[in-house]
Amino acid sequence: MDIYREIILDNYNHPHNFGRILKPTVSSGQNNPSCGDDISMDIIVKNNLITDIKFHGLGCAISIASASLLTENVLGKNIDQINMMNKDDILKLLGITLTPTRLKCALLPLEVLHKTISLIQ
Repeated sequence: MDIYREIILDNYNHPHNFGRILKPTVSSGQNNPSCGDDISMDIIVKNNLITDIKFHGLGCAISIASASLLTENVLGKNIDQINMMNKDDILKLLGITLTPTRLKCALLPLEVLHKTISLIQ
């Protein structure tokens, strides 16, 4: 279990794909009012594939680590694959069991990702 805590702390302290894209195909954000997490994503899509993705915002260790791991995981995937991602995929990326409150933190980046790609048309 400690290895998973280390992964979360590493992705929180040194998040992958953190920042902004200058001219994204689409951008969107969302917050979790119950805890204050606020995550936004910028995505470049070419030929139905995510060719670049960045996230920015503020959040707890779980939401930032989740966003970091999620953006790493979806880079290069097609939109249909991403639309099928769910809670179980996030829990597998994080590798830990979460309380219902922490689960909301972990799922916020996936909600933002789904919201953002839904704007592509």
